[in-house]
Formats: sequence, C-alpha cells, structure tokens
Amino acid sequence: MDMETRQNCKADSMLAEVSVDWRGKPSKPNKHGGMRAAVFVLGIQAFEIMAIAAVGNNLITYVFNEMHFPLSKSANVVTNFIGTIFLLSLVGGFLSDSYLGSFWTMLIFGFVELSGFILLSVQASLRQLRPPQCNMMSNVEHCEEAEGFKATIFFIALYLVALGSGCLKPNMIAHGADQFRKDEPNQSKRLSTYFNSAYFSFCVGELIALTVLIWVQTKSGMAVGFGVSAVAMVMALTSLICGVCFYRNKPPQGSIFTPIARVFVAAITKRKQVCPSSSEMLQHSQNNLPSHVIVNVSEPPSRVRNIRHTDKFRFLDKACIKVQDGTNMKESPWRLCTETQVEQVKILLSVIPIFACTIIFNTILAQLQTFSVQQGSSMNTQLTKSFQIPPASLQAIPYIMLIVLVPAYEVGFVPLARRITGRESGITPLQRIGVGLFTVTFSMVAAALVEKKRRDVALESDKLITIFWIAPQFLIFGLSEMFTAVGLIEFFYKQSLAGMQSFLTSMTYCSYSFGFFLSSLLVSLVNKITSSSSKGGWLTDNDLNKDKLDLFYWLLAAMSLLNFFNYLFWSRWYSYNTSTNQTDALSGDQQEQLSSSKHVETENILL
Repeated sequence: MDMETRQNCKADSMLAEVSVDWRGKPSKPNKHGGMRAAVFVLGIQAFEIMAIAAVGNNLITYVFNEMHFPLSKSANVVTNFIGTIFLLSLVGGFLSDSYLGSFWTMLIFGFVELSGFILLSVQASLRQLRPPQCNMMSNVEHCEEAEGFKATIFFIALYLVALGSGCLKPNMIAHGADQFRKDEPNQSKRLSTYFNSAYFSFCVGELIALTVLIWVQTKSGMAVGFGVSAVAMVMALTSLICGVCFYRNKPPQGSIFTPIARVFVAAITKRKQVCPSSSEMLQHSQNNLPSHVIVNVSEPPSRVRNIRHTDKFRFLDKACIKVQDGTNMKESPWRLCTETQVEQVKILLSVIPIFACTIIFNTILAQLQTFSVQQGSSMNTQLTKSFQIPPASLQAIPYIMLIVLVPAYEVGFVPLARRITGRESGITPLQRIGVGLFTVTFSMVAAALVEKKRRDVALESDKLITIFWIAPQFLIFGLSEMFTAVGLIEFFYKQSLAGMQSFLTSMTYCSYSFGFFLSSLLVSLVNKITSSSSKGGWLTDNDLNKDKLDLFYWLLAAMSLLNFFNYLFWSRWYSYNTSTNQTDALSGDQQEQLSSSKHVETENILL
C-alpha cells in the first residue's frame, strides 16, 4: 500500500466508532455508555428545559410590568430571545464537533446559562436595577422605561441565558445518543428508545415549568421565579457531572467546515475533469459487498463501518479524482479529497430540503404560543367559582397528553410496527416526520373552526364559549409533535457521520427559529395584502371579534397540506446514508451482507 493510500485511509478514519472515557482513555463496553449513562443526560435535559421554559413562557410579563417596555417592544424582546436560543444551537453544535466535545460544551455553557439566571434574579430583587414601580395599564401614570445601565444589565443576563441554552440543546441530544454503539445491533435498537425517552424527559420538564414554576412566579414574584430556574439549572449540572465516570465521549475532529470547504474547492478546481460514469472508479468492492459501498481499510475489521456512495451531486465526485499526469506527485488536500469527505458534503446538501419542510410545522407552533393564547383569553376561563384557567397554561395541554402517549408509543406502537415492517425502530425517521407533518394540518383546521364558532357566538349573543373548546388544536399539535420532533432529531443524528452529530442535530432547533421568523413575516404580509383604505387586514385589530383569525388559520392549514406533499417528494428523493450504524434502514439481506463485510481482511481489498 503506497503512502498516498495510507493518508487517504487515515482521512477515512472518521467513519470508525471512536470513544474515550473522561480521562481520554479508550472506553470499555461493559463500563461506559448504554442507558445507565444516558439517564444522567436525560436528567440535565429535563431540568434545563424546566429552567428555560419557565423564563421564556412568562418573560413578557416581566418585561412589560417591571422593565416598562411597550407591549409591542416586549413581544419583540421575547421573540428575539427565543429565536436567538435556537440559532445559537448551531454554534454549540460546531464547537462540540470541532473543538470541545459534547461533555465539555455542556459543562461550560451550562455554567454560562446558570450565571444568566442568577443575574436575572439579582436584578429582579434589587429595586436599583429596575425602573420605579408603575402600573403600565394606567392611563394616568407615565411609566419610566428601563434604559442605560438597567437595560444593559437585563439584556446581558437574558442573552447569557440564551447563549448557554442554545449551545446546550444540540449537545444534550447528541451526547445521550453517543452512549449507544451504533455498530452493535442490541444498542442500535436502544437508540430509538433513547430518542423517545429524551422527548418524554423534555415533556416532563415543560409540563412542570408551565404549571408549578409559573405558579411560583405568579404568587411569589419574578425574583423568586428566576431563582427557582437557577436552582433547576444547578440540578441539571449536577446530573451531568454525576455521570462523568460512565460516559462514552466522542473526541472532537477539528473544524468540520474545513473538509467541507476542501470538497467544494477541489470539485471547482477539477470542474473540467470528466466525471466517471461508474462509481466503481471512485471506490471498490470486495467479495459479496455491493460496489457502491466504501470500505474503510484503516481500521481493524471489528471497527469497520461502511458508507453508501450516492449518485446525487455527482459533480462533487470530481474532488476525489486523482489527476494522472505520470509524475505520481502527492496532491494537496485542497485538490484531492477522500470519498468520505465527499459523501459528508452530499449528506449536508441532501438534508437541507428535509430541514426546510419542517419550518411550516414550527410556524404553526408559533401560533399556539401567540394567537391561540389570545384566543383563549376571549373565552370563558372560569373552571370553578374561585378558580380561572390562565390562558398561557393552555400550552401545558400537549405535554400532559404526551407524557401518556410517548410511553404508549414505545411500548405499544413500536413492537407492532416492528412485526409489520421488520425495522427495529418500527418506522423510519422519515416516515415518522411525514406522519407529524400530515397530522399538524388538522390542528389548524380545528383552530379555524373553533375561532369561527367563538366569534359568531360572541357577536350574535354576546356570550363566551368555554375555554375547553380550544383544547383540540393543542391536543392534535401535541400528537403531531411527538412524531415530527423526535423523528427529525433521530433522522439528523443517524444520517450524520462521526464528528458531525451535534452540528446536524442543531439543525432541528434552527428549524424552530426559522418557523418563528416566518410567522412574523406571514402576519405582516397577510395584514398588508388583506387591508384596504376602508378597513384593516385580517389581524390588524386588537379585538379578535373584529379580526379574521379563522381565515388566517385556514391559510396556515392550506400551507401545511401543501408542505406535506412537498415533503413527500423530497423524502422519496432523499437517499439514506446507509452505514452499519443505521441497520434499520436496510432489509434483512442487506444487514447480513454488511455485517459479514466487517470480517473482510484489509490486505485483500483492492485500491
């Protein structure tokens, strides 16, 4: 084997399952990883979402009543805060995969988030750091808006929380999934169970935040509420640290963007080269292994993983064509890339349409956190003579249902689907996403029908219908989220190569951000298009009885249905990155074929 081949094989070593313990030594299967280690990650996920959800869902109350920002500005502060969290997940995924590793990224930014909660609690406690107390709803008093040093302290604290939470989110999922070896069938099977468990942990944290923690904020004030979030964050970090001796840690691979850039530069440099008509000219076959499977020869047979060569974006294959000029000189990494690097870039390009199809889904989520809450405020919230249901607590409805549905899905649906499909996870992640994208349409249909009934009753008889009419749209969305959210995370994680799990997982959270931004854009466009000189648009009035919110919901339902058909096209177009860590995407014969390929002797592989 010549020197150049050895270098290419070394570059392909990113395909191997490499993991170390907290001291940097190779991890041991009987001591590290598995569900025993993943439980500690589930703990940090539950406590972290508990802390951040309690702040995010009630932040507008603090900004409006205590910082005295106008209502529109307060809403923008909250929207920007949530959007920033999800966008910063890309930063967290990049730092983890490239330089820090998921454990150290979570530990560092967990303390960053904790410092933000503490600073928010300090500001809410000290009158000197807030404007003079004032009733913002009064027409008599003129309330002083927070500015200067007071506003600076507030925004520093708020965005410390955003930075910490954003960088934590993708790593919690990826680090938990890293505890399972994807080249071992029994642990690969448990991986899907882990993703369901992670979502169950998320639902428990959200439910406690939307009920207990918000009740504490309402009764005891935001200073105590921020303090409780800080305590929850301390418990999250404690859970993370307690599992340090059990974790399997994936070492960082260096900048993930450099190999991507090299592929594009090499492909452009060799754009005049003729792309091979057969993939056999780029990689090789052995024994019964299909010719489209790349074999990593730099690892022992027990550590070999296989990755399918795809025919999409074939112009990128030019990046791994060696120029035959007779000199046998070594080419620069910026002119000659490995097959693995090329396939890695193809994966990134291929998942973009799948990612884009989930943006509408999150746009609908934005309505449930804004207009649907306002819709509930226009209904009869009286449960008993002495108790009224807070409209904001309606967001807890999906999580109450999901705490029951997620275990039922894992215990009941998955075994049944497994017997029908023969797949370990029951259905594939893409099928799971599709079910959620189709179901969410009916959430907006229910919302439109209920809003039409609510407005007609209010205008005709001046009565309020009960708030329980609004429950179906939340229940349907909760069901669809169980399929789409978990399926998307599982899809991105399973399709990523070693060294890119956290970054691709962060794309899930980035979809939330784009969904919220699209919601704001849609509202503005709808108002502009539907308004005229004589009357305002569908959503221009502060009184829902004068607005046409039901028509806006119907628009979203139509967009969601069209988005579902768009998704069907792209999901059929997408080719799975079929490697040994994704055996449930293969048939039984293919699994046996790939399994037997692990034992191929490396000296028999032709280069």
